[in-house]
Amino acid sequence: MEVLSEGRAAVFEEPAGPSGVRLRDRPRTSPHNPRVSVAIRRAALNHLDLWLAHGAQRVQPPRVIAADGAGVVEESGDQRWNKGDEVVVYPVACCWECGPCKAGQNLSCERFHAASGCDIVGEDTDGTACELFHIHHRNLYPKPASLSWEEAAAFPLTFLTAWRMLTTRAHLQKGETLLVVGAGAGVAAAAIQIGRHLGARVLATSRSEAKRGRAQELGAEETFDSEGFGKPVRQATGGAGVDVVFEHVGPATMGESLRALRKGGRVVFCGSTSGTTVELPLFRLFFGQVDFLGSTMGNSGEFEQVLKAIDEGLRPVVDSVYPLEEVQAALEHLDGAEQSGKFVLRVWD
Repeated sequence: MEVLSEGRAAVFEEPAGPSGVRLRDRPRTSPHNPRVSVAIRRAALNHLDLWLAHGAQRVQPPRVIAADGAGVVEESGDQRWNKGDEVVVYPVACCWECGPCKAGQNLSCERFHAASGCDIVGEDTDGTACELFHIHHRNLYPKPASLSWEEAAAFPLTFLTAWRMLTTRAHLQKGETLLVVGAGAGVAAAAIQIGRHLGARVLATSRSEAKRGRAQELGAEETFDSEGFGKPVRQATGGAGVDVVFEHVGPATMGESLRALRKGGRVVFCGSTSGTTVELPLFRLFFGQVDFLGSTMGNSGEFEQVLKAIDEGLRPVVDSVYPLEEVQAALEHLDGAEQSGKFVLRVWD
């Protein structure tokens, strides 16, 4: 999929950490059908951008960062969008031409994903941290009227990822108990809200007392310190354990996550922010009849379900807003792992 990021843009130029992402000016062009040109108002950062900056994603620079964005249609090569329409970006890079894409099942895209698996705007293509963004018209959806520009930029990747994890992969049911590990991250904040939206009892963990308090504000019934949470979580469930564990931390927490799980429970995970390799006590998996479920992003049909849930009251959490020219400071803050919600870049007002 051809994606162009133009005007002022935050560009990953070398794997030097946040300092390797720099503000550059790119020439502007006009879109051609079926692309639409969007004047980005806000873009949002994810851990993906940090991994890119540190060279962990094996992406060859230069690359404009950020998967998430919201803005106003500037010019359209497709009649479905008009100048001035307020839109959000569906952050999955796909061809929109093969059978799976036409059916809305983009994660099995036959043409774009065949060699590389799921592909993300801002990693496999240029991203939204720019003034002008050209993308296929089907990657755009109307901005939810209930959300501010900051909130509209903050929700797409995290809410889409959490929604797929809890609905399509873990099949979380009303009345079940969900444990969200590492509650300060944007994807975890989304999972807490989605869990409550689906009618589950939600528990959460964090090493930070402030983040545990924030998790309770979002809907977690009880919260626990990240150190040794398995036993107190089981005690909070009458000794049974939770039905589903929502994981994105990895080696630092996976052992306790398994201890917190009931027999026949499900662990669903989308990342591993504390490392890439986990040693698992296999007896806990086979004696516990555990379902171990990997997940990433989501298809356009699931994105539409997220938009419907937002219309019904879900709200993304924004930690801080930085002007685009302070992207390095935003990435450094993200690298400190002290956030509660998403970091948003203000491109223009």
